[in-house]
Amino acid sequence: MFGKSVRYLLIGAFAALLLGPLRPAHAAGQQQDVYHNSRYMNDFPSELLEVQPPWNSPIYGGTEVTVPGLENVPDIHGDINNPQLVIFFAGNQYMLVNKLMSAFIKAHPQYPRVVAFTFPPGRLITSLERGQGILLGNMRITLKPDILTAGHGSMMALQKKHHWFDRTEVYARNRLAIMVYKGNPKHVTGLKSLADPSLRLCMPNPEWEGIAKHAIIPALKETGGEALVNTVYKEKVEKGTTFLTHIHHRQTPIRIMEHKCDAGVVWYTEAWFHDDKLHHPISTVTIPDKDNKVVGYTAGLMKNAPHPGAAKAFMKFLMGPEGQAIYREFQFMKP
Repeated sequence: MFGKSVRYLLIGAFAALLLGPLRPAHAAGQQQDVYHNSRYMNDFPSELLEVQPPWNSPIYGGTEVTVPGLENVPDIHGDINNPQLVIFFAGNQYMLVNKLMSAFIKAHPQYPRVVAFTFPPGRLITSLERGQGILLGNMRITLKPDILTAGHGSMMALQKKHHWFDRTEVYARNRLAIMVYKGNPKHVTGLKSLADPSLRLCMPNPEWEGIAKHAIIPALKETGGEALVNTVYKEKVEKGTTFLTHIHHRQTPIRIMEHKCDAGVVWYTEAWFHDDKLHHPISTVTIPDKDNKVVGYTAGLMKNAPHPGAAKAFMKFLMGPEGQAIYREFQFMKP
């Protein structure tokens, strides 16, 4: 009656609900190595589990209700109950935020309740401009950020338009890469390969994701002219061989591992994380410097920050040796 994948998903869901917490609880700020998804049943097929986020250890312990593919909120990190620090992070930093925030708590124990959001910056900025909060399924969140981070160009445009920030700091940089399935079975060699009619692409929607507007489209244009941009972002979209994502850093690796896409242009750190850190069935195709784009990430301390003391302490921590070491660990470039 059910396909094999559906049966496994249902088994996992009922096991999670009936057997109780399968991931051991741990104290705030204590990191666990769960990069191999050991928090779930040992006999649950690993090829299904490893596709589903969250892909890192939570900041806090608690009763586990996470169910792969069903009850899963990977882009809200921390404690939303009366937090003492709220950060809207650029979404592509999902892989290190928990470690960064836990290290901050350890360095500043007077701020034990923190929360970070790693949705696409475009969505977070829209929520701020509209003043309506964030809607996730049945849940509405109206927390105001103390700090907002995004690409440097976007942050400078926001400052010119809204004058939101007391101060800004460029804290890291990144470059592009192409994420493919393990072993690169489609033999993708670079950006020009993306024009192959048979290649199914996952590409970020320019309406939602700054990586598309400020990095990928300019890189495609410089590599193959307007023709390559039109092929990837118009012709292949119309033909159904380019899938436009809304949350690129989650959808692209999942769709590639599920064999729904063959390749996607991502930040290098994302491909590296799945390839070298998690050992998922993902490979990284590097893009030469001449065809690549480097983007800086800027953090802005909000003028109306609800928790200005914690925000100032975090900005200092972010730019200090411990914060910067975490970014280097996860392959981000120096600011």
